Amino acid sequence: MMVNLTNGMKRVSLIGLVVALGIVFGDIGTSPLYVMKAVTAVNPDFDADYIIGVCSCVIWTLTLQTTFKYVIIALQADNKGEGGILALFSLLKKLPVRWLYLVAAIGAAALIADGVITPAVTVTSAIEGLTSVTHKIPVMPLVVAIIIGIFLMQRAGTGRIGKWFGPFMLVWFLMLGVLGCLHLADCGAIWKAFNPWYAVKLLIDFPGWFLILGAVFLCTTGAEALYSDLGHCGRLNISVSWIFVKIMLILNYLGQGAWLIGNGPVATAGQNPFYGIMPHAMLVPGVIMSAGAAIIASQALLSGSFTIFSEAMGLDFWPRMRVKYPSDEKGQIYIPVVNWTLLAGCLGTVILFRTSARMEAAYGLAITITMLMTTLLLAFWLHHRGVPKWCVAIFLCFYVALEGCFFVANLFKFTHGGWYTMLIAGLAVFVMVAWRNSTRIKDSFTEFKSIDDYLGVISDIKSDAGIPKYASNVIYFSHAPEAGLVESKLMYSIVNKQPKRADHYWIIRIEYTDAPDTLEYDVTVPIEDTLYCVNLRIGYRVEPQITLYLRQIVEDLVASGQLELTSGYASLRKRKIPGDFRFIVLHRLFSRGSSCRPSQRRLMLLHDAISRIGVSDQNALGLDTSSVTVETVPLIINSAPACRVQRVYS
Repeated sequence: MMVNLTNGMKRVSLIGLVVALGIVFGDIGTSPLYVMKAVTAVNPDFDADYIIGVCSCVIWTLTLQTTFKYVIIALQADNKGEGGILALFSLLKKLPVRWLYLVAAIGAAALIADGVITPAVTVTSAIEGLTSVTHKIPVMPLVVAIIIGIFLMQRAGTGRIGKWFGPFMLVWFLMLGVLGCLHLADCGAIWKAFNPWYAVKLLIDFPGWFLILGAVFLCTTGAEALYSDLGHCGRLNISVSWIFVKIMLILNYLGQGAWLIGNGPVATAGQNPFYGIMPHAMLVPGVIMSAGAAIIASQALLSGSFTIFSEAMGLDFWPRMRVKYPSDEKGQIYIPVVNWTLLAGCLGTVILFRTSARMEAAYGLAITITMLMTTLLLAFWLHHRGVPKWCVAIFLCFYVALEGCFFVANLFKFTHGGWYTMLIAGLAVFVMVAWRNSTRIKDSFTEFKSIDDYLGVISDIKSDAGIPKYASNVIYFSHAPEAGLVESKLMYSIVNKQPKRADHYWIIRIEYTDAPDTLEYDVTVPIEDTLYCVNLRIGYRVEPQITLYLRQIVEDLVASGQLELTSGYASLRKRKIPGDFRFIVLHRLFSRGSSCRPSQRRLMLLHDAISRIGVSDQNALGLDTSSVTVETVPLIINSAPACRVQRVYS
């Protein structure tokens, strides 16, 4: 069943809507597991006005934060169909605002920290429901086993079981709505929660308003993940399915609120309202459903984390790491180092905090920072799109004030666990900023020259029989800022270091583009049948497999008659055997003898240290390691007067 929509928008399909339920809404869809439990912990002696006010806060937080900011506004800020804070930054990085990269790095790092704690708190909240049946269940070992299973599953991908995520989450959301409806009659006054005045009144009258906001904020923590998953489902599928999701969530929150008011604080003490509204016979199936939803939510967060690191590598925020593609489905990537690091973080969270109540104290602080950073970037994007300044100012002021209140409220959790996510986010942003700035310094001190200056000497080397032939095809990689330029060290390798005679010289310039799925090239031939300059444009979410791409480029050139691939050796040519290919990778290593400022020296030493968490240049480019030569060249930075040795005469 397909419905065509106008204005060039993607079509909405029934399958797309169900898929969106499984991919996009896992995190926000499991929030009823712990939100009402957290707000009753703030005020165990609650009354009807308190619960109505809390439900009102939840409804309007979902409306203002998730619906308006993310579904209506942020989903329109897509980069060739991809969403998320780094995709948003890609749309803005050419603006003359130098500090925007810092905003993006802080937001991405905070989202990574959220990805560490979300699986732990969600799975723990779900499994703790078994204590409503019996206290003999070992909750912590079971949580650890499930989390380990989730991370072990990543290496094989979720292609086979992922198709069941959507239908499962459809049943989950229907269950939320039905359970909530069963208890709405417990207190008819709960419908007053749709009036925002009750939310305002609660925050004015209750002295611990910041604690309430800190707990209420948990209902919208999945909104940023919703934006990050834009590329998986499309804006319209997410927007339409959100209508259903929001209705089911609100019904469940209202049902929990009515159940709390109807039974009173004494009868509900020590119980999780989410499981309290379940019939006793449904507790075990309910816990199983909750565990399944928690696993799906964790899977969505992990996929989002892999995407963040993949985008960060393409935007020079992170060193290149090995990226695997466990299935053919779009967005299915797997980064082993990230996977095992996040597993260690999740297990550390479980062992350190032990219960979901304690984890909730660490939850939310980091994601408020991400939301604030997204708000700043969205304001620049709106202005860049031509939205009137006064509208942008209203948007910016309103959401900075709203999210600022949530941030301040979550700051009160800092000593109770917020420090944990802030520590993780701080480490991630430190690496991102240090890597980006050191890469910029490294590039700024690389000398580039016109390729035209070397055409004569390359032709002479090729025809000089006195120089031993190095290979039939020699391939170099250039980091030149524009076509027609080449690093002086690259030409030094061909001409001076060891003259390399070859039949064909290839200079491949790789450009990582803002568009996520770009994969295209153009080629110029400065010296016919000798020198080929290839400009290869790769999207930041495309796996660099240069050996494969070069083979395809060679096939195109042979087919067009621009390249004779047969070996130049007479014994091989008469048998029409193609020539060999040898890749030369230049590894620029910072020279300790550089005369540079102390800040530059520290950054370059940090760059060398951080690069160890990544893979080698040849692995990052996807080269056949049997035909690669790595040449180390010194990177000498002379930004300060160098000492010069003086000759003395005796």
